[in-house]
Amino acid sequence: MSRSVFLALLIAAPVSAQSVRSAELIVTNARIYTVDDTRPVVAALAVRDGRIAFAGSAREAMALKGANTKMLDLGGRTVIPGMVDAHAHLLGLGQSLQTVNLVGTKSYDEVIARVVARAKNVPAGQWIIGRGWDQNQWGDTRFPTHDALTRALPNNPVYLERIDGHAQLANAAAMKAASVTVATKDPSGGKILRTASGEPTGVFVDNATELVERSIPRSTPEETRKAIRAAIAESQHWGLTGLHDAGESRATIDLLEEMAKAGEFNFRLYVMISDDSAAVAHYLARGPQSALYDNRLWLRSFKLYADGALGSRGAALLEPYSDDPNNKGLLLSAPAHIQEVAVRALKAGFQVNTHAIGDRGNRVVLDAYDAALKLQPAADHRFRVEHAQILNHDDIPRFAQLGVIPSMQAVHQTSDMYWAGSRLGQGRLLGAYAWRSLLESGVVIPNGSDFPVEAVNPLLSFHSAVARQDAENWPSGGWMPEQRMTREEALKSMTIWPAFAAFQESVMGSLSVGKLADFVVLDRDIMTVADRDILGTNVVATYIGGKPVYERAAQP
Repeated sequence: MSRSVFLALLIAAPVSAQSVRSAELIVTNARIYTVDDTRPVVAALAVRDGRIAFAGSAREAMALKGANTKMLDLGGRTVIPGMVDAHAHLLGLGQSLQTVNLVGTKSYDEVIARVVARAKNVPAGQWIIGRGWDQNQWGDTRFPTHDALTRALPNNPVYLERIDGHAQLANAAAMKAASVTVATKDPSGGKILRTASGEPTGVFVDNATELVERSIPRSTPEETRKAIRAAIAESQHWGLTGLHDAGESRATIDLLEEMAKAGEFNFRLYVMISDDSAAVAHYLARGPQSALYDNRLWLRSFKLYADGALGSRGAALLEPYSDDPNNKGLLLSAPAHIQEVAVRALKAGFQVNTHAIGDRGNRVVLDAYDAALKLQPAADHRFRVEHAQILNHDDIPRFAQLGVIPSMQAVHQTSDMYWAGSRLGQGRLLGAYAWRSLLESGVVIPNGSDFPVEAVNPLLSFHSAVARQDAENWPSGGWMPEQRMTREEALKSMTIWPAFAAFQESVMGSLSVGKLADFVVLDRDIMTVADRDILGTNVVATYIGGKPVYERAAQP
């Protein structure tokens, strides 16, 4: 090579390098919370190839501006990393958007009225499905019976899911279609509520719900696809860039894979495989799958169930319910089963996430994990307990000791606080929704909503975490305020801690250079506004991989 040619290439090199380094998007004029401790608040971001190329000052970011760079001036708005719901039900949300919405009903009569209104457009004999009733919000807080529902809707099978998903109400036509009679026995881990004469009242708790559900016609693949697309769009509207899908069947996972492979959604899904022997065997043989289809899908965890829910008195307690002294709740899985799946998962590099709400349910899971880890020691297994709502004092330090993550939903505390004391008595409340006690033991707490049990809006859980108050800012000073999170912890609980709980912290969870450019634009600074103003915050835009997937319409 001649000297003149070499010098020409040398002179041209910086220009070429500069053009390669140009950003596709530069965000300026914003207060950006990175959740990166090396530079926690910055004024600008640069995005290249769907990832964060720079986070810092506007002047530095502008060095990456090229001819085709899109500039986004946010006018002083707030940016946070994309929020991830660490425990939600994607298909459940999609289906709930298509069924009778019973959330917020204040009486059984109101429930029936909503179902009757839907039935006007439903042919006789066709099933009507609803979700969201909660007898704790009615004047009469006893479980309903089917009689009034049957009188109002004698010609359609009706199946109405309680808000927590752990109890269902069926009318006579639904029970007839399912061949449920006075002679039907309670299944293991389930309960059919009955009259004094033994007749089913129409309420089925936990595993007993399967007696009716097996008779409901299944959705077609296209109906399921439509529900999934609707659920993802609804999630993005509220600032979610991903979620941990807390239990899906192999059929649903196969469909999600088809959709992800075809590029049908731009969302991060960490999917837990529902506890089914055939599905467990299939995925163990396949092995853990991470970041499939351009970081759309992760398949490396199993979802098990220890007990039921507190609201339907199915959560397994060490001592009887204070308001039902003959009842200690239900264990939905044998402890030996949880241990056996945990051992197999450890051998194959899978995570196990087990639903546990009551103090007995949580102890059963911790004991099973402890036994499994003695048989199959593993570092960094990141096993999880989903909910971890009611804990005995002796079990709080065991999470850190075992390396187990309590995956909790702050908004459950503000939904349950009105009646939790009557279920548990004041003594057990000391271990209820105990975020501060757990954090100080040395664990992280990924936050979520459990939607459609709760609303999708993740700021409800953020507000609950820092204020311990409901959406009306009650009670003054917060419910058991000594268990509150700081704002910084609450933000981490919706960003980097879910990423850690899903083995994704190297690619998600903070606006750090090299990570996926998932972020949310807010019209208020949730890190500084008064607690009472947090829920007035609106999502202006949601970005995934540096591209907008939701933009709020301009306000008049």
